[in-house]
Amino acid sequence: MARRTTRSPRRTTKSQSAVLGIDIGGTGIKAAPVDIDKGELLQERFRIDTPQPPTPRAMLSVIGELIEHWNWKGKIGCGFPGVLKRGEVHTAANLSHQWVGINIKDQIEKISSCEAVVINDADSAGLAEMKFGAGKGYNKHGGGVVMMVTLGTGIGTALFVDGHLVHNTELGHIEIDGKDAEKRAAASVRERKSLSWGKWGGRVNTYLQTIEKLLSPDLFIIGGGVSKKPDKFFQYIELKAKIAPAEMYNNAGIVGAALAIELELSN
Repeated sequence: MARRTTRSPRRTTKSQSAVLGIDIGGTGIKAAPVDIDKGELLQERFRIDTPQPPTPRAMLSVIGELIEHWNWKGKIGCGFPGVLKRGEVHTAANLSHQWVGINIKDQIEKISSCEAVVINDADSAGLAEMKFGAGKGYNKHGGGVVMMVTLGTGIGTALFVDGHLVHNTELGHIEIDGKDAEKRAAASVRERKSLSWGKWGGRVNTYLQTIEKLLSPDLFIIGGGVSKKPDKFFQYIELKAKIAPAEMYNNAGIVGAALAIELELSN
């Protein structure tokens, strides 16, 4: 059953820099108003468990509840775990395949009567890290190549070249040793198979070295819950590129989803 609170809807700010960020995950859907100039949540995030099965009807109902909780009337940015083109879902590997072909941007705008932008969830986390976190020193012309890798239920990736996002890379699904990479090196695999940090760190190392051979990034940013524990597995990773833990932690997805509005405005 989805977890809900009994708190009344929050009064929201009228600031022009405030955007409602929604972060859709395999286990939870979270939302909070964000000051996109500062990269800060304006109120404590509100979370509801992702419905099981995670069908479009059930999840859109939860998204509507989140928007209603905040009594939101402004712009909305949303991060979704899959490939999106102009708001239409093309893949949803860790959700229901019923999502494929649905324009989630249109659906959110229909629910809320608000302007909305939806992008890949790893891309949204990457936007937050590049503007306010571990990648901000590279977020410029001549900044080089940065690869954000989120290690969670699966493996998400976000690629930036001189501060510009290359959308929908989905490089967590490359094949290594005949298997989908995220089925060997996602954080969920370590937990499910009770792997030691050393064994799992070796798998992550193989994955990152493969990406390095393909793209030669200057910096890897490692996100997901394990980014809080770099001392547990960074010692098993050997790369030519620099590697850094994400700095935005649990707020990255929400802040980055809100920042997606800026991408829309720049087009």
